Amino acid sequence: MSALLSARELEVRYGQNLAVRGVSLDVRPGEITTVIGANGAGKTSLLAGLMGLERRSGGIIFDGRDISRSLPEDNVRRGIILVPERRELFGSMSVNENLILGGVAGKLHADATLKSRLARVFARYPRLAERREQQAGTLSGGERQMLALGRALMGNPRLLMLDEPSLGLAPNIVRQMFAWICELQREGIAILLIEQNARAALDIAQYAYVMDQGRFSTQGPAARLKAEEDIVARYLGERANH
Repeated sequence: MSALLSARELEVRYGQNLAVRGVSLDVRPGEITTVIGANGAGKTSLLAGLMGLERRSGGIIFDGRDISRSLPEDNVRRGIILVPERRELFGSMSVNENLILGGVAGKLHADATLKSRLARVFARYPRLAERREQQAGTLSGGERQMLALGRALMGNPRLLMLDEPSLGLAPNIVRQMFAWICELQREGIAILLIEQNARAALDIAQYAYVMDQGRFSTQGPAARLKAEEDIVARYLGERANH
C-alpha cells in the first residue's frame, strides 16, 4: 500500500536550532502511525514541519502531490488537520462556536454542510451537544480534548495529526481518548500520533518510530517495537518478559 503522507530528509529549524534532523517517514491510508520519544526529542517540531508551521527543508508528498512549500491553510484544505498539544481552543467562545470555526478553517461555506458536520460531531460526542452553549474555557480536561477532536473533524480530515492527546487527562479519560482514536481509524482516517504514553500508543498503532534528539533511532511495526527489550526498558518503564 502506497503512503498517504511521505516525508524524506525532513529538517525543521527554530532560528539556528535544528530540531528535526533529516528524518523520513510514511503514514499509510487508514493506519495509525505513532512517534514516541522523550520530552525534547523533536516530536512536536516534526508535526510543525509537516504542517508548514515552522521553517523546514526536505520533501513532503501528500496523496501524490508535493506539499513541501505549502502553507498551513492549504494543507488544511487538503485534509491535513493538526490537533496541537495545548488544544488551542477559544476559551471565551462556546462549544458550538469553536466547532463552527473548525468548519470555517476547512472552507465549509455552505450552511447545510456546516449543519451536517455539526450534527455528526454531536452524534459522536453527546457531551458536546449537552454543552454546546457553554464556554470552552469552563470545560473539563476530557471535554476540552473531545472538543479539540470535534473541531478537527469539522475539517473532514484525511490525515489527523495528534500531538500528545492524553496529556493532562485522568487515566479513565485517557482510555476513552485512545478508544476514540481507534474509532476514527476504523472510519478510514489516517492518524499520525505523537504520544508520551508509549505503551498506549504502541497498543493501537500499526507502525511506530522512536525519536531521539531530532532523529529516528529505530522504527518498525508497533507490535515488534513493543516486544524489544531496550524499547520496553526506556519508554515503557518495565523489563521485557522472557
